[in-house]
Amino acid sequence: MSGAGEGDRVAEFTAFRKRMNERILAHDNQVVRRFFALDTQTYRDGALDVKTKELLGLVASLVLRCDDCVSYHVAECRAAGVTRDEMFETFSVGLVVGGSIVIPHLRRAVDFLDQLEGSEGEGAVPAEKPAHDHR
Repeated sequence: MSGAGEGDRVAEFTAFRKRMNERILAHDNQVVRRFFALDTQTYRDGALDVKTKELLGLVASLVLRCDDCVSYHVAECRAAGVTRDEMFETFSVGLVVGGSIVIPHLRRAVDFLDQLEGSEGEGAVPAEKPAHDHR
């Protein structure tokens, strides 16, 4: 999947997500706003640290086969300091729990991780971005 024209995938994903979240949250719907706030609160430090929560989110996203969710959690895991080895152990948990149907999503997750690692230092994903900031 990586190749010509794919180098902007991280930037495009981040920009689209930001733009659409702003558009969604601009609408006066308290249920949507409260759900986004609940999601934000859930991934903050607590009895479990942010890194652990993002790894859990990544496994759940793999098992649920949500590519946007997987990409988001891969980026958040990197921002939380998850190493490539830790990422692959997490991928293995998602694969074992979800079964072989997870493999296509695993491929896209690794591709996104490769692109993220290749773009670090180029400003594609700001390191200072708070986890689960929906704005």
